[in-house]
Amino acid sequence: MALMIAVSFSDEAIRTSEMVAIQRIVNHLPIFGAYDTDRIRTVAQTVFDLMEEEDGLDALFGLIRDALPERLHETAYALSCDVVAADGRAREVELRMLEEVRHELNIDRLHAAAIEWAARARHMTI
Repeated sequence: MALMIAVSFSDEAIRTSEMVAIQRIVNHLPIFGAYDTDRIRTVAQTVFDLMEEEDGLDALFGLIRDALPERLHETAYALSCDVVAADGRAREVELRMLEEVRHELNIDRLHAAAIEWAARARHMTI
């Protein structure tokens, strides 16, 4: 959850399409089946507070690595890519944030490329 919010907020604005994507992910994907949705506001506020700190991004990644099992790193990256792709436009700052996520979660570059391509393909419009 925190990673999706951080990626969305990386350009200092959470767009409606990104918030809808996060809500859709939380409401429909099995990974969030037991997630307490009342925690979303608290998690979001924590992310916002950390992003205001000088070393907040490093602290956020530390919290994410501590809380997220390694087997779910690619899942977290895929969901983050879906949030970035939700508004149909990946901004430079969002792409840099995804690059940082890849590095921090040790996502293989080839796997990351496939995940990114799939997210883009899912969010194409006619």
